[in-house]
Amino acid sequence: MNLARFGWNDRLAAAFQEYSTAGRVPIRISLRVRGHYLAFTEAGEMPALPTGRLKHGATTSEDLPVVGDWVAATILEESTPRAQIHAVLPRTSLFCRKEAGGRAAAQPIAANVDIVFVAVALDNDFSLNRIERYLALSRESGACPVVLLTKSDACADSMSRTDEVRARMPDVPVFAISSINGIGIAALDEYLRPGVTCALLGSSGVGKSTLVNHLLGAEVQKTREVRFSDSKGRHATAHRQMFVLPSGALVIDTPGMRELQLWDAEGGLDATFSDIAGLSSECRFPDCTHTAEPGCAVLEALDAGRITRERLENYRKMRKELGYLSRRMDEGAARLERARWKAIAKEQKRMKNT
Repeated sequence: MNLARFGWNDRLAAAFQEYSTAGRVPIRISLRVRGHYLAFTEAGEMPALPTGRLKHGATTSEDLPVVGDWVAATILEESTPRAQIHAVLPRTSLFCRKEAGGRAAAQPIAANVDIVFVAVALDNDFSLNRIERYLALSRESGACPVVLLTKSDACADSMSRTDEVRARMPDVPVFAISSINGIGIAALDEYLRPGVTCALLGSSGVGKSTLVNHLLGAEVQKTREVRFSDSKGRHATAHRQMFVLPSGALVIDTPGMRELQLWDAEGGLDATFSDIAGLSSECRFPDCTHTAEPGCAVLEALDAGRITRERLENYRKMRKELGYLSRRMDEGAARLERARWKAIAKEQKRMKNT
């Protein structure tokens, strides 16, 4: 099986050279379930597990393999062949969100993704603010975002909704599609090219798994009906998994995200709100919050109608969220530093008394 089929290229080959002399082979993670993996290899898809050194040496969840990662592995020839993962190769992109709950930590979603398809259904799920949130994280990851407005067959005004998204986010490709009747899906062919890795992200019930089935031409992923009362759906997909499409592209299906908190997305936020970020440099005060300060170029643009109040309020909300997260991370780092010096002092006292 040719690894180029799974996205292997010259950059990865150069990064892998240090592992080849140790008898390692490159494989790509296609599925992760509770610390267990499946991987694409030259011998086919097989189970994989990280070594104890890799698992216990990881300081954060970002150090461990995620779906889409290329890793250096050893193939164990047993009754059922399996791979042993030794190291994660350098990534070109990593999509992360803040993990749910109060802990300030990242939850990696997918790695080495070229295109992020942000799926938003044209029903009660539709939210311009949520789309901008996905765009900020997608751009921060290093991938290129594309907005898919799904279930266009069930929306009487899909064209006006599409125009609404394009007007607010003019620098992002937007497509209204239907996996039921195939409308609009042919427009995705320019992205679904051999060796290109795409990830489908969105809330539960927006039709990600249905789209994957349509692209694969087979009912591979389970799908579930959405409640008509509130357009909510249960997770049809319980884990992240990569598939190879007939076109040669690779697509990662992901569980629906009920919560999408930002994580380390300063650059992605500024790229998503490039109009506001550009105006900020013209404000009188460098730490302007764009709320009531005199000489605020952003507020002047708001009064002139060059930006909308809804867009500015969403920017403020996400900027505030990132500020709070930064303070939480600084507090956590300070606690760790205090604990480290406390341990050092304790050890010095013990040695002095021995």
